[in-house]
Amino acid sequence: MNRAQSEPGSRSIQAMVIAEMRRRIIKGEIDPGASLSEIALAEEFGVSRTPVREALKQLQTEGLVEIRPRVGTFVTIPSRREITELFEMKELLEGAAARLLARRGRVAEIDLLERNLREADEAVARDDRGRYAELVQEFHDLLIAGADNNKLEAHYRMLMNQLAYSRLVNTSLSQPGRPLQSDREHHRVLELIIEKDGDSAEQVMREHVRASRRAVLAGLS
Repeated sequence: MNRAQSEPGSRSIQAMVIAEMRRRIIKGEIDPGASLSEIALAEEFGVSRTPVREALKQLQTEGLVEIRPRVGTFVTIPSRREITELFEMKELLEGAAARLLARRGRVAEIDLLERNLREADEAVARDDRGRYAELVQEFHDLLIAGADNNKLEAHYRMLMNQLAYSRLVNTSLSQPGRPLQSDREHHRVLELIIEKDGDSAEQVMREHVRASRRAVLAGLS
């Protein structure tokens, strides 16, 4: 990217830097605790340090980085307490989403969830944890989308960013037997949604999130 060409659209440049840095952190391409250099990032993106600095400030508000004055900027390492608290919020939001989706009847997301589970069954059967991890995220995203509640989805997206969920789902699935159990839990949630049993769908979804939280915490050093 040419710096001279990029500078006029400072807002779009900043948005691009934010989006790319957020993606790298959430996907685990940058390790927790890693130091982030404004100079190096500015060189990499071909921009001045200003949009990089503002992007890092935004990522700090999202809980993804920590800016330590006169020390540096680092990718956040969430504590066990923070992970627990974030999963408690995840439980509330995803439980509510399951209940709301159950009320909607046979909407498009139901078909997509059924396809997701067919592929998940296959991934678990061949012990493809990488693919199953992708399908886990897709299942939860479809559940949120199916709730058809913009406010709920906005809060959920911010929460997922703070959790850096891609890293944590891999930690969870590293526990013996967890992929198969997770897959079974997803099936039960969808069965209840299709039956339009919103209360039970919410309860089972919340139990699923609690099980995931326990697996994540068990996998952390």
